[in-house]
Amino acid sequence: MHMQTVPTPREKSTIDRLMRLPEVCAATASSKPTIYRVIAQGKFLQPVKIGRMSAWPESEVTAFIESRKSARNLN
Repeated sequence: MHMQTVPTPREKSTIDRLMRLPEVCAATASSKPTIYRVIAQGKFLQPVKIGRMSAWPESEVTAFIESRKSARNLN
């Protein structure tokens, strides 16, 4: 019989949490139409589709926000 190991807290933290649209809107201070418009323009992250659900990896949203902050500091 094969025994499964239980992930340690450190292993659990490596899983990238998915953010749903309301969380992405709150994190980016953008409305739903704005998020979808900038996706269509290629200026925002494509969502991960799981069935009919759209979600964004938290690490990618955070990186996007950080890149926008860095771009602001260069101007």
